[in-house]
Amino acid sequence: MTHTAVAADLIADRLVPFPKSHFLAAADLNPPFTLALLDLADVFVDLNRESTKGLELLRGRTVLNLFFENSTRTSSSFEIAAKRLGADVVTMPVQASSVKKGETLIDTAVTLNAMRPDILVVRHSASGAAALLSQKVGCAVVNAGDGRHEHPTQALLDLLSLRRAFGDVGGLTVAICGDIAHSRVARSNVALLSMMGARVRLIGPPTLVPGDADRWGCEVFHDMREGLKGCDVVMMLRLQLERMDGALVPSTREYFRFWGLDREKLAWASPGAKVMHPGPMNRGVEIDSDVADDLSVSLIQDQVEMGVAARMAVLASLSARLEGAA
Repeated sequence: MTHTAVAADLIADRLVPFPKSHFLAAADLNPPFTLALLDLADVFVDLNRESTKGLELLRGRTVLNLFFENSTRTSSSFEIAAKRLGADVVTMPVQASSVKKGETLIDTAVTLNAMRPDILVVRHSASGAAALLSQKVGCAVVNAGDGRHEHPTQALLDLLSLRRAFGDVGGLTVAICGDIAHSRVARSNVALLSMMGARVRLIGPPTLVPGDADRWGCEVFHDMREGLKGCDVVMMLRLQLERMDGALVPSTREYFRFWGLDREKLAWASPGAKVMHPGPMNRGVEIDSDVADDLSVSLIQDQVEMGVAARMAVLASLSARLEGAA
């Protein structure tokens, strides 16, 4: 029996229909289903490391990638994931679309709906855009990042990386550090990590931590030394200068001095602590290259690999739900 045939049997055993019609937020998951999704993603990790990677699981399905914001990792990750599952994939260049001519998001939704896609993957600069589209189309919608709201598949792939590194995330202490105010990644990770039993801390300067962060169910720190003490995972966030109104940090040089992760600050965490970053990294701003490129502590490249497998699991699970609804 070929490896692909073995993988197909494992997938059939582990494939569970998605619990909701769309994947818009981390709260669309629950602990038992999340574990099942991670088990399925593990099969895809192994498959992706083989020379022959293709499956026919989504044959006849059309996956439409609609990215209103620039993206390299997420867009290509979804495209590769869908193609490896055998789907027909269309990635729409918004820069050359009718949106640039003044077409509204709802007009776009109506147009796309008429094309009868099965799964629509959406990234948009406005919070709630994915949810709005989900109300206007007849297909499954996956939120690939909406404004400052959520980025649920990023949280899922981060969870996959952590489970493979530690065996279980329950009981881990995870510090999410930096520009939390503008981060959809932080919001999704807080929700999903907390759901799965991890203890989450938020660390950042007062200007970059939301005023209501103490109500997220996390400990909030404004001092890196205190915040990192006893942490098993240090997740750095990109400093999103393009989303800031006014100067919220004195300079990138000063930011790195106090909030950038280097060897000295990493030593404040628990021995054996792992480092994460959703990318793209601003080296020398949020994280030192010496830390980011050290595979003995850094999971950053692993996160990129896990992104394809996690998104394959999401697309396969949503397709299974579509099959059940047919």
